Amino acid sequence: MQYKLAHNPAKGNIKIQLPSSKSISNRLLLLNALSYSPYEIKNLSDSDDTKAMLGVLNSNSTTFDVGAAGTSMRFLTAFLSKIVGEWEITGSSRMKERPIKTLVDALNQLGGKIEYMEKEGYPPLRIFGSNLEGGELELPGNVSSQYISALLMIAPTIEKGLRLTLTGEIISKPYLEMTLALMKDFGVESHWKGHVITVPEGRYQPKVVTAESDWSAASYWYEIAALNPELNINLQGLKKISLQGDSNVQKMFEHLGVKTKFSQKGTQLSHIGTKTKKFKYNFINEPDLAQTLAVTCCLMNIPFHFTGLQTLKIKETDRITALMNELNKLGFVLESNNVDDLSWDGETCEYSSSEPIIIDTYKDHRMAMAFAPAVLKFPNIVINDPMVITKSYPNYWHDVAMAGIESKEYKFIR
Repeated sequence: MQYKLAHNPAKGNIKIQLPSSKSISNRLLLLNALSYSPYEIKNLSDSDDTKAMLGVLNSNSTTFDVGAAGTSMRFLTAFLSKIVGEWEITGSSRMKERPIKTLVDALNQLGGKIEYMEKEGYPPLRIFGSNLEGGELELPGNVSSQYISALLMIAPTIEKGLRLTLTGEIISKPYLEMTLALMKDFGVESHWKGHVITVPEGRYQPKVVTAESDWSAASYWYEIAALNPELNINLQGLKKISLQGDSNVQKMFEHLGVKTKFSQKGTQLSHIGTKTKKFKYNFINEPDLAQTLAVTCCLMNIPFHFTGLQTLKIKETDRITALMNELNKLGFVLESNNVDDLSWDGETCEYSSSEPIIIDTYKDHRMAMAFAPAVLKFPNIVINDPMVITKSYPNYWHDVAMAGIESKEYKFIR
C-alpha cells in the first residue's frame, strides 16, 4: 500500500489526543503479570507492540509470534525463562535479524536454558523455563536498554535478586530509570550507584496504574509546529514531569523555534520564530527522536551533527542508513561514520520536483511518521507501507489530517 500526501495549510488551534506510551505500557504489563495483579492497566497503549505483549501474557499456548515487537521479544524472553515449561518465541523476518545473544547469555548464566532454533544469537528461541538463581551479573552498558530492563524486572522474583554491573558507557539511561521507577510503584526498591544496580529478592505488590501518553509520538507534532508557524497545537495527556526520556524533545525544539507551555488544558506548542544556525546533539539517551530531528533540520535548512546513535542500527531497520537514503531523495546529502553519528552540512543535490517522491519506510513506524510532514515543503510525497504506524501510533494519519496533512491510497509503479 502507498499513501500520496497532500497539504492544505492549516491555521489556528487544533487539539490532539496522543497515544499512550508503549514503553511504559509494556513495562506495566510485565510488572502486572509478575505481581499477579487482578487490576487492568488504565490508558494502555493500543499499539501493535503492546497488543503483541498482551496477546502472549493472555495466551494458553506455548508458542508465540510477536511480529516486529522488539520490546516484547526482549521482555518476554526474560519472563518466560522463569516460568516453568517449554516455550517457543519468534517474530518477523526483521526480528530474526535483531540480536538477542547478550540477553540470552545473561539469562543462561542465571540458570536459564535457552536455545536458538535457527541462527546463533538471534530469534526464534526455545526456552525451557525454570527457577532462576540470581547474584552477580555483568553486562556492557552500551547494549540495548531493553536487555537490561528485562533482567531488572524479573530480578526481584529470582533467588538472591540481582547485582548488575554495567561496564563501559551506559546508554539510554532514562529507559533504565523508567524501569526502576515503575518497579518502585509495584513495591520493589532498587539501588543504582555508579555502574552497579542492585535489586534485592522481593515481592511485587499489585497496584492500579495508568500509562502516560507518549512523548515520542509528541515529537512529530513538534516537527509540524516547527514547519507551520501559523498552527497552534494542543497535545493531550502529556506529563511535564515524566518518566520518559523523550520528554527532552521540548528542550531540543526550543532551538528550532517551538515553545512549550503546560497548563490544565494540555501542552501547547507554538512557533516563536527564532532558530539555531546549527544543531548539535548527543542522542545517547533519546535515540528514538533522531529521525524526527534529522528530517526537521533538513526541512528547515539547519545543518546538524548528531552523535550517540549506536543503537539505531539494530532498531526496526538500520535507521542511520534509512535516513541517509530517504533524505537524499529530497535532495539532502547526509554523512555518517556508519557507527554512531549522522550529519548534514547544508549540501544538497537535485531532485525531481514533478515526479512523486517515494519514501520507503523499511517496516519502521518512525520513518513514516518523521517523513510525512515533509509534504509541508515537498508537494509530491508518497509513503510506502504507511500503516507501519500502527506499531506505536495507530491514529497517526487521522490526527495529522487535522494539521492539513491529508493522505489517500495511491499506486505508483516505478
